[in-house]
Amino acid sequence: MQILDQAQTEHSMPFDRLFDAIESMFIEGCNVPLRHNHAIENAGHATGTLLLMPAWQAGKHLGLKTVSIFPDNNTQGLPGLHSTYTLFDATTGKPLAALNGDVITSRRTAAASALAARWLSRPDSQTLLVVGAGRIASLLADAYRTVRPIRTVLVWDRNADNALALVERLNRDGFDAQHVRELESAARQADIITCATLATEPLIKGEWLQAGTHLDLIGSFMPTMRESDDACFTRATVFVDTDEAAMKSGDILEPIKSGKFDPADITATLEDLCQGRHPGRQSADEITLFKAVGTALEDLAAATLAYDLWQEQSSTFTPG
Repeated sequence: MQILDQAQTEHSMPFDRLFDAIESMFIEGCNVPLRHNHAIENAGHATGTLLLMPAWQAGKHLGLKTVSIFPDNNTQGLPGLHSTYTLFDATTGKPLAALNGDVITSRRTAAASALAARWLSRPDSQTLLVVGAGRIASLLADAYRTVRPIRTVLVWDRNADNALALVERLNRDGFDAQHVRELESAARQADIITCATLATEPLIKGEWLQAGTHLDLIGSFMPTMRESDDACFTRATVFVDTDEAAMKSGDILEPIKSGKFDPADITATLEDLCQGRHPGRQSADEITLFKAVGTALEDLAAATLAYDLWQEQSSTFTPG
């Protein structure tokens, strides 16, 4: 079994290839059981979460990702999320590779959001607001630049130092990046708003969304988590990555509970977009919303791509 460390896993998943791999997997389909979700009690700290996410394509590959989420890790200078990924041969069950699950999770998440934005954001979108400055948030500008002519990146985070560090890195990478302290004013001028936080209370208000805005919600993957208010769902045309989003995310469950949103009003899934069953954005003035909770299908697509590219690169490597 091969072991791909952080650098090898990342190098084997360029965003342009990753978009195609995820889109192809949504078109081909695979077996994705509902994720296992376990609460991990942690005396004196917020409860942790353990997720188990399997997926497979018959006769091809089988993958299993484990994810641990501990919200209080930031007090120790640690990421709130850690994960591992194991890829198997789906015919024999033979382990093929152990890959860095954190890289797979962060890159496939950013890629899926940008992939959805190919259908849901305006083609002329140039100003991106990134809400959050963690591992996934740090990748979003690069992912979105692959599908839209992003020039200006506004960054907001509860921790100003984290936001400033991300702004500095984005400016080095050729963006016009700016740290913003007022979230409302930034949201009102953004063409695309993408949120990647562990928030439990709404950060984005529907009244801030301007005509033509695309809102991307990544962070809320449990009923207790939320990045948007009810008005975001009443004002926007709503899309999800999978049907599981309406079962897991507080962003959707809360407006359902308040009677402001009917899950029957979810317009389409990312699979529908990839397979051409829905065209996506219908007009330049439409407000669109994409709520993702992640799916093991995307993990399998990313891990398979990384393993295949690593094999290609290894076979062509000639020692000096």
